[in-house]
Amino acid sequence: MAYVPRLKDKYKAEIVDALKDKFQYKSVMQVPKLKKIAINQGVGAGVTDKKVVEAAIVELTTITGQQAVAAKSKKDISNFKLRKGMPVGVRVTLRDNKMYEFLDRLIAVALPRIRDFKGINDKGFDGNGNYTLGVSEQIIFPEINIDKINKIQGMDITFVTSAGTDVEALELLKQFGLPFKNQNKVNNG
Repeated sequence: MAYVPRLKDKYKAEIVDALKDKFQYKSVMQVPKLKKIAINQGVGAGVTDKKVVEAAIVELTTITGQQAVAAKSKKDISNFKLRKGMPVGVRVTLRDNKMYEFLDRLIAVALPRIRDFKGINDKGFDGNGNYTLGVSEQIIFPEINIDKINKIQGMDITFVTSAGTDVEALELLKQFGLPFKNQNKVNNG
């Protein structure tokens, strides 16, 4: 039998029924689901030093278990000595099993390693049911060896859901186990 991630099983067994009951969906197909997780890391120093971008690609690939790619600039900006096509960041998009594995490691291991962690902010919703979480240090992930990194970098983790509203998306992410600070307030866009 093929391996199925723990959170994927939990979604099918528990979360679908809980959301269907809470929001009175008529069909299981209406229940929101997690489509993908996009991880972006801006590397401003990549304009002058190519090794910074290469190191960021290696780190993000190690964290996610999927090959990361360099994000290139779309236009020239003379104030930043930036030319079109220069690498300015690193990104990776996770789907299906790798997405659930990453989410599991984020919830169970990485977020609790943040200093003075009291929960994540629920203000990162975009009005369409997607949530973006900013992480200030890549060293919260146990896959990163702190002795081998040159520079501590932050990253943005975006959870793309099929939910129509922020309230539905918040409930979906809560059911997965994301520890939100304020459990009651989200505007229904």
